[in-house]
Amino acid sequence: MTDIILSGCSGKMGAAVLSCAAARSDCRVVAGVDLFAPKDPDYTYAASFSELDVMADVIIDFSNPAVLDDMLDYAKEHSLPCIICTTGYDEEQKAKIAEASKSVPVFYSGNMSLGINLIIELAKKAASVFGEDFDVEIVEQHHNQKLDAPSGTALMIADAVASVKPDSEYVYDRHSYRKKRDKREIGIHSVRGGNIVGEHEIIFAGTDEVLKISHSAHSKTVFAVGALNAAVFIVGKKPGMYNMSDLLAEK
Repeated sequence: MTDIILSGCSGKMGAAVLSCAAARSDCRVVAGVDLFAPKDPDYTYAASFSELDVMADVIIDFSNPAVLDDMLDYAKEHSLPCIICTTGYDEEQKAKIAEASKSVPVFYSGNMSLGINLIIELAKKAASVFGEDFDVEIVEQHHNQKLDAPSGTALMIADAVASVKPDSEYVYDRHSYRKKRDKREIGIHSVRGGNIVGEHEIIFAGTDEVLKISHSAHSKTVFAVGALNAAVFIVGKKPGMYNMSDLLAEK
């Protein structure tokens, strides 16, 4: 049994993780951390990591970038692996995550969905085949409460495409200048509205043909399941950075 500390236990993703964990026999949430107290929790609750005192095997984080320092300090102090699912980190914070992975195992992904990680591989393959003959545009859609834009997943897709197109340049907005599209550009566009869980589309536009690869998440359950699978996977691993590709390799 894998015992989990859930950071962000009172949020919508926290609720999804709790629900999915309750239906499994290989893991359980034994503690939750959130500034906002949950109602009648059946696990140990603390408002911050500095107030937490519980035995566990791994941390799952679906919270806020502001929590990162305290969470990483706690993880290193207690030698706990981390599943980091929060998005919106700046470059300095990403460097802190990489530094922490030298001490503890860190599973870091902007999206925990199996389907998303598959289309990322497909996008990389398409980019390598098409080269500069096709323009690449990424469109992501999320609910109107999402704070960061573009999404972490859109950036994951862009990074995958850029890995086979090394001179790529990310372009987020074209209204401020008038010029033809450069072949090096990867356009990234964000839509925020309603309660859209998550929509991502990669457009490869060539001469007289267009290829589109898309993924739709219909509920937050897909992300919760992925995070729990990652938590079970990472326990016992050596310090280092891990992602969905490592998990899929063991299947």
